[in-house]
Amino acid sequence: MKPSDFRTWFEQLPRLSRGQTEQVRRRLGEIPPPPESVQWLEHFHEPHGPACQSDRCYRRGHQAGLQRFRCRTRGRTFTAVSGTPLTRLRYKDQWLSFCAALMQGMTVRASARACGIDKNTRFRWRHRFLAVPAMVKASHLQGIVEADETFFPYSCKGQRHLNRPPRQRGKQIHARGTGQDQVPVRVVRDRSGATADFKLEATDTAAVEPPLRAIVAKDAILCSDGGAVYRAVASQWGVTHRPVNLTAGIRVIAGVYPIQNVNAYDSRLKLWMRRFHGVATKYLENYLGWRRWLERWGEHNSPIIGLQAALGRENQFQLLMQT
Repeated sequence: MKPSDFRTWFEQLPRLSRGQTEQVRRRLGEIPPPPESVQWLEHFHEPHGPACQSDRCYRRGHQAGLQRFRCRTRGRTFTAVSGTPLTRLRYKDQWLSFCAALMQGMTVRASARACGIDKNTRFRWRHRFLAVPAMVKASHLQGIVEADETFFPYSCKGQRHLNRPPRQRGKQIHARGTGQDQVPVRVVRDRSGATADFKLEATDTAAVEPPLRAIVAKDAILCSDGGAVYRAVASQWGVTHRPVNLTAGIRVIAGVYPIQNVNAYDSRLKLWMRRFHGVATKYLENYLGWRRWLERWGEHNSPIIGLQAALGRENQFQLLMQT
């Protein structure tokens, strides 16, 4: 309804008879309120043109249960989820319950049972909701920075065409290294809890140095185990390096240079990943981002924060909470 038509209709309400008034009340009562997820989306959404970021926008009807806007600059219409991984997803009334399942680290089948939606839908939702958190990681580490590597079995889970003979279900992989059976993940963490991790193709200097150089401050102190790759990276880069000789039972140098912080994170990550009984390698970075999101918010996490993180507006929501 156009605003002018609504004003005309609204001004005529006092002229309604008692019976007509009851009919209007009953009709309005039959209209269900929008889901809580939609209310939160529209509450925190600041309409800007998705292509030009113009704020010259106005309301223009609804689309898929969401308020639709039109940009005066480009003439395009959009909603609160346009241009995000959640575009065209249905069952918006279940989005917050799914974010609650993500907070609890529930498996696909468990979250599907909890929300009453097919497990295949839940699987697609999981990776749509985790697409943005997988890319959100610390971009600057300073002070005492700890680095360590952890390994995950290479998995073709869910693939129909393999480039190797299939393994028996439950086969354990014991050999460490960067062969075909292992995927190395480099975890970097500073004392403030800022964390970044990288799925690598190899563990040599050429693969390790670029991501470290991009995020670790030049005046930081790099703490690691006695691996030769860290010595080479520190020598080429010129950063201060404090290697910890774990083989000799030394875990702390001078009482202030340990790698226990990053080791504890690796332990929590591995323990948390066990519930999924193997993660496909092509989705590994989504799970790493999932764990970083849980660690970042801790006990302050909520389904609303999960929804904002899936939309790429986590920083905006954090700022609103602080103010």
